[in-house]
Amino acid sequence: MLRGIAAVAAAPLLLLLTVTLGCSVEETSAHTAADSVTVTEQWAKAADSGMSAAFAEVRNSGGQPVTLVSASSPVSARVELHEVVTGADGATVMRQKHGGFVITAGEALELEPGGAHLMFMDLHGPLRTGSEAPITLGFDDGSTITFTAGVRDFSGNQENYDPGHGEEHSG
Repeated sequence: MLRGIAAVAAAPLLLLLTVTLGCSVEETSAHTAADSVTVTEQWAKAADSGMSAAFAEVRNSGGQPVTLVSASSPVSARVELHEVVTGADGATVMRQKHGGFVITAGEALELEPGGAHLMFMDLHGPLRTGSEAPITLGFDDGSTITFTAGVRDFSGNQENYDPGHGEEHSG
């Protein structure tokens, strides 16, 4: 009889532990933006010094939009998110994309020459054809994803760079 009383008394405690553990497992498995993102067709432009660029398809397979807000790489001092726009004089210029890129649920951001891209600023050394450049993308929820871009020769899309100071540099 004592065992029966102990079992009845322990049942609420066991139920409480089961419910509590179940909740904590759900809380620790929170979904991040990076969980929904895949990167394909990634590559970087070969360069001897200064600036270069990286391109890829960044796909959001999740059910919510994600916002790409930053990028970094050990090959350069910094990496900027860039867009290409037509200036008042009709010439196209590339500039930093403040606020990042929103990638709609089920859609992809095409990082491509002549369009949105990642800009390596102040290269630490040459990017040689056949080498690789690791790149980390950061999202507005703090999550990140890292991929490697193969370096290749590319001579097209020589836009002017507008760093926001009225100066233009060939890129």
